[in-house]
Amino acid sequence: MTGELSPIDKAKFVAARRAADFVEDGMKVGLGTGSTAAWLVRCLGEMVREDGLRFRGVPTSTRTAELAREVGIEVISLDEAKWLDLTIDGADEFDAELNLIKGGGGALLQEKIVATASDQMIVIADAAKEVARLGAFPLPVEVIPFGWQTSQALIEELLISMDVMGRNSSLRMNGDAPFVTDEGNHILDLHLGRIGDARQLAMILNQVPGVVENGLFVDICDKVVIGYADGRVETRDINEGTVTEDRLDFVESENLFRDL
Repeated sequence: MTGELSPIDKAKFVAARRAADFVEDGMKVGLGTGSTAAWLVRCLGEMVREDGLRFRGVPTSTRTAELAREVGIEVISLDEAKWLDLTIDGADEFDAELNLIKGGGGALLQEKIVATASDQMIVIADAAKEVARLGAFPLPVEVIPFGWQTSQALIEELLISMDVMGRNSSLRMNGDAPFVTDEGNHILDLHLGRIGDARQLAMILNQVPGVVENGLFVDICDKVVIGYADGRVETRDINEGTVTEDRLDFVESENLFRDL
């Protein structure tokens, strides 16, 4: 089965497989959203079914919740969990300080709430997600539908004084209609090119009326697990200042790959 995967999917798979080892019996775990996080959910589901792993998952989107239930993971809400031992999620970009851009999948609000309600956040990614400076990936900003054009104009005005390369933004669409998040909001994608001060920009964006949250995750991620197509996995711990490397063998599993 794994021979049919693209190199990038192999990289995502080994990162997810390695990160799944951080989940222990009895934990309450935030489950991210997106293609890499979906690999994690499948891996954890296999561990539940075949190894007897018992933990409770708090999904960051309706589609993650559906997949988690499908593979046999016990799903609870964040209100039920109150606090999490660990959140594992993907990222659209990460830098050397493990600051992130997230929200390409449209779930940034729940992702940020869940990640900040955790003792630890681990990001799983392929090597292409690492950048010297954030900003090449469009920065998602979740806004309420009422007056979204006003919020957009205010955002573009404040960007004039920010250390960014571009100031254009666009309303994310789903076909002919605006994309709608799980909370019923819209997303503006900011095409910045380069972000000079992610911390400052994150704080200022959230002061704009109508902005619910932005996709800059600053000082939230503790570890990043980077997968490579040849099975190599690199784990960086920002708190310990350590980098470890190992290699995972691809394991055939009809259960894990049946949906591909």
